[in-house]
Amino acid sequence: MVNDFWPPIILSLKVASISSGISLLFGVILGRILADKNFKGKMILETFLLMPIVLPPTVIGFLLIFFFGRNSPIGSFVENFFETSIIFTPLAAVIASTVVAFPLMYQTVKTGFQSVNKDIEEAARVDGATELNVFLHVTLPLSFKSIITGLILSFARALGEFGATLMFAGNIPGKTQTAPTAIYIAMETGNLKLAWLLVGAMVFISFLMLFTTTIAQSKP
Repeated sequence: MVNDFWPPIILSLKVASISSGISLLFGVILGRILADKNFKGKMILETFLLMPIVLPPTVIGFLLIFFFGRNSPIGSFVENFFETSIIFTPLAAVIASTVVAFPLMYQTVKTGFQSVNKDIEEAARVDGATELNVFLHVTLPLSFKSIITGLILSFARALGEFGATLMFAGNIPGKTQTAPTAIYIAMETGNLKLAWLLVGAMVFISFLMLFTTTIAQSKP
């Protein structure tokens, strides 16, 4: 039972941590760029970035297989250069989780950047601060709560990803089997004890994530 319980939980935590880290990096970069700038095609770009929120997981999984599968240009390059494939690997689980988690990170961070008082940023520029210094020492600190909230929400979303991960990464025990897919298999095979243990662990972790978000938002 222990051998069936811990590997999916540990893998899910690893995948969610890496995915939320990637989402944080690109979410902050794109959120900052798109927070205040207006340009032709901005609405189309933002719609594209947010689409994973509304797309069915099977559609996301299909598109990931299309773009990263062995017959795709990217998949073929990786297989020929690194002598391995992306599909049905832990990397595939990270990619799938990142795709579905990124929109939450991006939208939350962008909203945080837009809420920063522009007069404070402008005052820093008047005092001689460069754009990088303004961003690092003014914008980021004032957006800290939004960044933490986005990070936790993206982590929780990546942790619970199922459909796209099952299609793209598969369900290989000890390799790509995450907690959500392990719960599905446990239910299918009638192993209700394991299913309840995994469900309990996921509920506990998710509760901690949301509780932490509530605390972060409530602090002045």
